[in-house]
Amino acid sequence: MIINTLTPGDEQGLNLKAKLFRGFADPSRLAILEALREGPRAVGEIVSTTGLSQPNASNHLACLRDCGLVMSEKRGKYVHYQLSDPRVGELLTLA
Repeated sequence: MIINTLTPGDEQGLNLKAKLFRGFADPSRLAILEALREGPRAVGEIVSTTGLSQPNASNHLACLRDCGLVMSEKRGKYVHYQLSDPRVGELLTLA
């Protein structure tokens, strides 16, 4: 494999890609993403679907939000999460 010399712009792009794929690098986060393929869900629904504890799910959701894979919206006293882009679900299908 040949690795080209990176320019500063390329390095930034690689950092963004690494951040994106970090979100896919954990089975718990993948379970959350799979649950969100069906549509927006509150944290409690994600906990019920995945079997994760509420604090664990919240930590993973924060990571997924930071990676740009999910977005959140407060509805009343609950926060609902959804995939940030339909292509996230498509990537899961291809995996």
